[in-house]
Amino acid sequence: MCAADHNSAPTTGLKRVVTASMAGTVVEWYEFFLYGTAATLVFSKVFFAETTSELNAIFLAFATYAVGFVARPLGGIVFGHYGDKFGRKKLLQFSLLLVGAATFLMGCLPTFGQIGYWAPGLLVTLRFIQGFAVGGEWGGAILLVAEHSPNNRRGFWASWPQAGVPVGNMLATVVLLVLTATLSEAAFLSWGWRVAFWLSAVVVLIGYYIRTKVTDAPIFVEAQEEAERIKATSFSVVEVLRRYPRGVFTAMGLRFGENIMYYLVVTFSITYLKVSVGADTSSILWYLLIAHAVHFAVVPVVGHLADRFGRRPVYLVGAVLGGTWGFFAFPMMNSGNYVVVTAAITLGLMIHALMYAPQPAIMAEMFPTRMRYSGVSLGYQVTSIVAGSLAPLIAVKLLDLYDSPVPISIYLALACGITLIAVLYTRETNGIDLRTLDDADAREIAGARA
Repeated sequence: MCAADHNSAPTTGLKRVVTASMAGTVVEWYEFFLYGTAATLVFSKVFFAETTSELNAIFLAFATYAVGFVARPLGGIVFGHYGDKFGRKKLLQFSLLLVGAATFLMGCLPTFGQIGYWAPGLLVTLRFIQGFAVGGEWGGAILLVAEHSPNNRRGFWASWPQAGVPVGNMLATVVLLVLTATLSEAAFLSWGWRVAFWLSAVVVLIGYYIRTKVTDAPIFVEAQEEAERIKATSFSVVEVLRRYPRGVFTAMGLRFGENIMYYLVVTFSITYLKVSVGADTSSILWYLLIAHAVHFAVVPVVGHLADRFGRRPVYLVGAVLGGTWGFFAFPMMNSGNYVVVTAAITLGLMIHALMYAPQPAIMAEMFPTRMRYSGVSLGYQVTSIVAGSLAPLIAVKLLDLYDSPVPISIYLALACGITLIAVLYTRETNGIDLRTLDDADAREIAGARA
């Protein structure tokens, strides 16, 4: 019997599914966040004209960074549609190869000095492809685990793919640390940074191989058979919005503050420490490496807490604390003290985990199996356009205009306020059997046909 059918201890099969989901997540987010770090440290210098000021060059680099977020909802919709139709595993393997190819080619791009404006143009194109692939990754990875998990431990097991994100970040940070420590700044900017992108080919092959060893959950196979029996062939985003608008918009609200906070902590903080505090690249990477390691350890713990106390209470605490982070974190960074700066970033990611870890379980429990991939991908990825993609851009512009982190802190507080409202409107679904959602969906279809 599959683990998803009861509340017994997880089987070896479930652990293998978790490993496969995490492997791909680590690979894809290594590549996605490698770009985010390089946007500040490298791309602002090699892909844009030298006459551009430092903050404006970083702003332009973050603009190309935002393109990936714009592409993610499109990827989520396309992968969600076909993932609900043909299975989670097949689409996850394809997304892995696609993001790997785009990242490898980024390492091959000529600079602005070599081909002029074609350089940022090609960078934007590859960034779009990368974002499209990552947009399809998240929904499939977390559903592969959630649909295999026992009802009373879904929060814990489904949080593990989320823990793959800081692991990918750590991997990217370690690679950059090694390169910056062994190469001169001129060599790193000339060709060293490319090595980090080329290494993606190795991690992609490893992740792809691991994902060949798992299968879709029985509940998905059953949903496919049921959909065929009742001829429920529509898996489009239109049907998800028509049938489950509350789930989609609640998911967007839950995502909003969390997404903005994450990119302020792990992406904009690099810019702030570099430009306003004057920290060197090596120190910044060490701050992030320690913070990502703590984030990885905390995410599954919070997933367990979401199983024990419920999804809403844990998320509520995260939203409230998230609104306060900027007001104490930026002054901590201004101290320039190694321990204090590390604590500021680490606390940010620990607070973030209170919102991030319960997300897979909450969102998976909002939609029936036959349209779950589409529903969670839409709710999760569309928000990125107005949240994570714009957060570094808005923060850089606010810093440029006001020369103070206070407006940025207010911006984050307002974003977390929106998430707090979404939490209050979210139904508590801790321990729910996913088959009850499928049964209710089937009854609604049968009633509509009658």
